[in-house]
Amino acid sequence: MKVGIVGCGFVGSSAAYAMTLQGVPNEIVLVDLNEKMAHAQAEDILHATSFSSPVRISAGGYPELAGAEVVVLACGVGQKPGETRLQLLQRNAKVFADVTGKVLAAAPEAILLVASNPVDLITLMVSRMTKLPASRVIGSGTVLDTARFRALLGEHLGLAPHSVHAYVLGEHGDSEVLAWSSARAGGIPLEDFARQTGRSITDEVRQRIDDGVRRAAYRIIEGKGATYFGIGAGISRLVRAIRNDEQGVYTVSAPCHDIPEFASISLSLPRILGREGIIATLRPSLTEGEQVAMQRSAQVIATAAEQLDA
Repeated sequence: MKVGIVGCGFVGSSAAYAMTLQGVPNEIVLVDLNEKMAHAQAEDILHATSFSSPVRISAGGYPELAGAEVVVLACGVGQKPGETRLQLLQRNAKVFADVTGKVLAAAPEAILLVASNPVDLITLMVSRMTKLPASRVIGSGTVLDTARFRALLGEHLGLAPHSVHAYVLGEHGDSEVLAWSSARAGGIPLEDFARQTGRSITDEVRQRIDDGVRRAAYRIIEGKGATYFGIGAGISRLVRAIRNDEQGVYTVSAPCHDIPEFASISLSLPRILGREGIIATLRPSLTEGEQVAMQRSAQVIATAAEQLDA
C-alpha cells in the first residue's frame, strides 16, 4: 500500500513514524509547503527503517501522490494554548480549499483521512469540496478519545485496554459523549465487571475518567505545545484497518447523510472500516441522558458548521 501525507508537522510526521515502525504501508510520500522540512522528516524516518520495517519513504510534490490508496490530510495551522478546536475553523478553511483539489488530481481514487482540527468540521468541509462518497472521506474523529477512555478504564479496572470496549461519540472536542452505558470489560457490562473485581465505578471515578478523556488535549498542549504521538498512532491504526480490509469498528468522523438528526454534519459514531473506507455506521444503545448529550454535541457542530455556509 502507498500512503501520502500532506502536512509534515508534528501530527503528520508522527503518523508517518508510527506507520513506519508498524510496517503498515510499503511506501509513504510526504508533502508539505515547507519542502525542506518534508525532506528532513523523510530522511530522519528513513533511518528508522533499519530498526523496523522496510518502508520506502520520500518527500515530494503533489504529483508524487499518484497511486496512493490513502492520503492523510494533516495540514493546516495548529491549535494554540487555550484555543478550542472550533476556533480553528476559519484559519484552516483556506488551506484545505487549496489542498484537496491537488490531492485528487494526483490520486483520484484515494481515501482521504482528515487529521486536522477541528476535525468534524474539516471532514464536512472536505466532503463538500470534493463531493466524494461519504465512505471515502474519513475524519480521525474520536478515535484517540476512545483510546483514552479505554486506557483509563483499563487502568482503573486493572485490565488491558484491549479488553475494554467503550466509545466516545459526537464531537471531537469539549461536547464529546462518553458512552458509559454501553461500555464492556472482558465482554461483561462495566458495572458487573467492576463489582466482580472489587473496583467500583463511583461518581468520583466517572468524573476523574471523564476529565482525563475530555481535558487531555488541553493539558498536553499546555505542557508541550501540541498533541501528536497519540493521534499519530491512531492514524496508523486506521490506515492498517483499511489496508487489511479489516472490517473493524472505529469511532471515526464522517458525514451523516443517512441519519436524519445528524444529516447536515459530520461527527463520530462507531463505523466499520475496510478496504473501501467506511462500510457501515452503527448506532449504539444510549441512555436518555446520553442521547440528550449527543444532540447537544451535534448542535455544537451544526452551529459552527453554519460558518461554512456563510
